[in-house]
Amino acid sequence: MSTVILIMGEPGQGKTTSMRNLNPETTVYFDCDKKGLPWRGWRKQYSKEKENYFATSNAAAIAQEMKRIHEEKPQIKTIVVDTLNWIMIDDEFKRMKEKGYDKWLDLAYSVKALISMAKQLRDDITVLFTAHTQTEHDDSGYSFTRMKTSGKKLDKTSVESMFNTVLLAKCVDGRYLFETQARNSTARSPMGAFETFEIDNDIVEVIKVLEEF
Repeated sequence: MSTVILIMGEPGQGKTTSMRNLNPETTVYFDCDKKGLPWRGWRKQYSKEKENYFATSNAAAIAQEMKRIHEEKPQIKTIVVDTLNWIMIDDEFKRMKEKGYDKWLDLAYSVKALISMAKQLRDDITVLFTAHTQTEHDDSGYSFTRMKTSGKKLDKTSVESMFNTVLLAKCVDGRYLFETQARNSTARSPMGAFETFEIDNDIVEVIKVLEEF
């Protein structure tokens, strides 16, 4: 069983930048937002020609390529899907003229099916999903941050519940961090894996910690 990690946060909080130290020779990047990567020289590291960069938000195409990696590419150790939200938006736009409950049921199924499939890949693969967040406030001033989803069906199922590790990306006083445990959020990590509630947003170091855990 592979390791799956969810990295969630608002735009500009370091979700994609946290991937900067991954080895491009052993990584495949699915750029669902189709906006490129936010560090200098990324085009020399990742490209369609190298077969390690795909600008697509099509869940079926991503699943098919994941299967190929699992079966035919033993050198690949890390898969990035950035972001789950654009996969949902892509499906929603394709079916925007459809009415009724079935559309939202299919959307929920496609997202959950992709995550479930990622869990069944080789033991030596880590799959990193990113997602945007939304923060809700009540009249008492209490706030709670969770993954932003499309449709009430996904809200009810809670996508985060499919992950043992959910990191909340944030920027505090110019420092980019991951929150590792819930503080008015759905962040979580295995008990005792991380010594502090906040760590630097280097996903390579996170993977090392979880491998040793």
